[in-house]
Amino acid sequence: MRIARYTSPAGAVSFGVIEGEPDAPYRGRTIARIDSLFGPIRFTGERYALPDVRLLAPVVPTKVIGIGRNYAEHVSEMGGGDAPPAPLIFLKPSSAIIGPQDVIRLPVDSRQVEYEGELAVIVGGITLVRDVPRERAMDIVLGYTAANDVTARDQQRADGQWARAKGHDSFCPLGPWIETALDPADLAIRTELDGEVRQDSRTSLLIHDVPTLISYVSHAMTLVPGDVILTGTPAGVGPMVDGQTVSVSVEGIGTLTNPVRSR
Repeated sequence: MRIARYTSPAGAVSFGVIEGEPDAPYRGRTIARIDSLFGPIRFTGERYALPDVRLLAPVVPTKVIGIGRNYAEHVSEMGGGDAPPAPLIFLKPSSAIIGPQDVIRLPVDSRQVEYEGELAVIVGGITLVRDVPRERAMDIVLGYTAANDVTARDQQRADGQWARAKGHDSFCPLGPWIETALDPADLAIRTELDGEVRQDSRTSLLIHDVPTLISYVSHAMTLVPGDVILTGTPAGVGPMVDGQTVSVSVEGIGTLTNPVRSR
């Protein structure tokens, strides 16, 4: 099931289930409103043609938990060294989140802003959770979406920690929707810049897999329904400049596309 957050033609923000075959033309599909993202799915009877609504970031979480250096080839391209023995956690603020087709704004105080295509995990359920055993980690997953962990690489090097470099407004595109019926163990992930492939890998190459990440994070902090865990980016990261367009595609989910503009 694919669930999107959207603005209706009347301007109301809602959640809805996208109807139609996954590979059907965009214009041939509809979106059926549901009364809540969490808990049992209940349809309200309201329905729109998909092109008539504006898709938003699929969730507005209390926090976005990022995982650094979680593909071996990316570890090498970022300066080598050993892969982290445990997941390397950082946070991005909710104010960094934008949706599909929203603009990534390049800050004036950075000269090297880079794309990082990733698979994102959306926490589900209706209660707060922590200390989740690895063998039960997938029980708290609502679904998955595509993400771009945009990073001001020069600020990351200068600061020695990652909060500013990864926390600018618009530095966490998410979308285009949540796919609930997906096995994250071996999915193709690809990033294109102006149509040219820059990242091309698979989630089977994650150093720490999705259940491990969920369990590890939950032992450090309480997870709230709607929270997002970014699973890490593969090799091929690189700079974006004003006027370019970046797209992150994840197998079984779809493509998240954002234009890049100077702030």
